[in-house]
Amino acid sequence: MELLAAAFSAACAVDHDSSTSESDTRDSAAGHLPGSESSSTPGNGTTPEECPALTDSPTTLTEALQMIHPIPADSWRNLIEQIGLLYQEYRDKSTLQEIETRRQQDAEIQGNSDGSQAGEDNAEEEEEEEEEPASPPERRALPQICLLSNPHSRFNLWQDLPEIQSSGVLDILQPEETKLQEAMFELVTSEASYYKSLNLLVSHFMENERLKKILHPSEAHILFSNVLDVMAVSERFLLELEHRMEENIVISDVCDIVYRYAADHFSVYITYVSNQTYQERTYKQLLQEKTAFRELIAQLELDPKCKGLPLSSFLILPFQRITRLKLLVQNILKRVEEGSEREGTALDAHKELEMVVKACNEGVRKMSRTEQMISIQKKMEFKIKSVPIISHSRWLLKQGELQQMSGPKTSRTLRTKKLFREIYLFLFNDLLVICRQIPGDKYQVFDSAPRGLLRVEELEDQGQTLANVFILRLLENADDREATYMLKASSQSEMKRWMTSLAPNRRTKFVSFTSRLLGWIFGERLHDQERGWFPSSMTEEILNPKIRSQNLKECFRVHKMEDPQRSQNKDRRKLGSRNRQ
Repeated sequence: MELLAAAFSAACAVDHDSSTSESDTRDSAAGHLPGSESSSTPGNGTTPEECPALTDSPTTLTEALQMIHPIPADSWRNLIEQIGLLYQEYRDKSTLQEIETRRQQDAEIQGNSDGSQAGEDNAEEEEEEEEEPASPPERRALPQICLLSNPHSRFNLWQDLPEIQSSGVLDILQPEETKLQEAMFELVTSEASYYKSLNLLVSHFMENERLKKILHPSEAHILFSNVLDVMAVSERFLLELEHRMEENIVISDVCDIVYRYAADHFSVYITYVSNQTYQERTYKQLLQEKTAFRELIAQLELDPKCKGLPLSSFLILPFQRITRLKLLVQNILKRVEEGSEREGTALDAHKELEMVVKACNEGVRKMSRTEQMISIQKKMEFKIKSVPIISHSRWLLKQGELQQMSGPKTSRTLRTKKLFREIYLFLFNDLLVICRQIPGDKYQVFDSAPRGLLRVEELEDQGQTLANVFILRLLENADDREATYMLKASSQSEMKRWMTSLAPNRRTKFVSFTSRLLGWIFGERLHDQERGWFPSSMTEEILNPKIRSQNLKECFRVHKMEDPQRSQNKDRRKLGSRNRQ
């Protein structure tokens, strides 16, 4: 499939007549809005006839939007060819740059806070800095956006495009509006990079004639799933974004398009992502069992167009894109004016994307749970009455080995190694199964109980031998009677995690400072609101209170409830784009 021609429109360099003197007009054209001579410079692809002159100098954003005219998209057609980064490269660099930008902001705010008590000399220096032109600082404030450039590309940011530079619009827009333009521009350019990577997955791997002969049709179907449908949606989505950018060099909005596609077309992502478990398993099996497949894939991956990236990085693209798209909309939402129409479309798009991402995650969970339950069932041998493990409403929460204390708690027993015996627990969302591991990677089940009939209690400190020990009570076990187990974990944090999992509705909560010192934190994953424990080494704490406050405010804005007025207006923009002059 050919690459999409381009995802961008050309901008019109504007001209204006002034009621002032001829010399004033020339001065204004040189320093503010360029005249018709500059708009016809070679390479712009436009002529004065194509861009009618403006009769008045715009003073507001609304006037600017009305007075800057669109032109044919020919001057944008080659821009997509200059996007040298594949989506995997763009995503990694963008993520790292965002982290670095946050660190710089944290340091700048902390520096400003530390310098607030400086003397008059410092104050005078700050005043001198304020007298300098405002444009350079505004440009430097946007290092995190649109990292699609490469050594052969001319463009980094929306404001760096020649059409934007020559139009004079940067002298009209407020800094926050410029940042908003950059955020919308990044959504478009990143979609172009994503489409380029999808096209490479299809043309270079999926449609390879040698690979078709190696793979059975069912294997090819599982490996590539409905990627053709995903790419077709991306192409149409990118085309609509292109048309929007052709309307004006100042982008009016993109979130209304995102909302419509998320609501009506992004179900293809749910289908693709839900197949991820089978896709990964099939891919590993093919690498292990088919030498011809392994050798051909290694050969295809060495092609320079793959940039050293493996096939697996291309296969996971749709899941990465749908989660990233939500974050890009969230970045736009942070910059739109509160209460504006653009805030409404951004909130709608963000909410719809959240629903798509949650559906994708739920699809993956269902598939992986089914696979996991089948595997566990095969490994269990029941010493008691058999319990059916496989159920559509059941999934594994936690599994692992603990030490069960046996025998009386006498001083003689405490000195022996036979005090504790290894047992293995399978904790499901509605059931606990207690086993002992036996040869052959099998588990012998000797007790079980519904999860709702579990109670836990932490023992007081009774010395090193009984450290990290807790009591597990089964109010009704497999024999319809109460049973008590004294269990020992490998560490205090492990004990607390088991206690929290076994009886999650207890009043006692173990999200404590002590837990953090031991290296584990209980938190929420941002893209799908999943909660659980993760190592503290995977995080970097934000120490600056101002940044923390800003993050909380942005989070509240993103997740705030819809007001009645916005709900009434939602239906009017649900289908199609808004009318524009």
